[in-house]
Amino acid sequence: MFQIAPLQVPIPGGPELIIILLVLVLLFGANKIPKLARSTGQAMGEFQKGRQELNEELEEMKEPPEAGTSDSSESSTTAESVEEEEEETETSTSGSS
Repeated sequence: MFQIAPLQVPIPGGPELIIILLVLVLLFGANKIPKLARSTGQAMGEFQKGRQELNEELEEMKEPPEAGTSDSSESSTTAESVEEEEEETETSTSGSS
């Protein structure tokens, strides 16, 4: 009797995008929109960087360890300390702005 149709969400066109941009300007103000876009871009960059590092680690795990290599725990602790230093600098720079 009744047919269930899948939910179809149209992609906003030109007039809809203009209305959305006007609402964003009213909500956030013209000065904050570039800051929001910049922080969004930085977050996307950090996400992609983390994803790439994860993929590299997975690739390293797939490869069998070579017999003649030195202890890998030293390199992992060095990488962890570098990551901690980066997090500290990001926290200090984001807190000051």
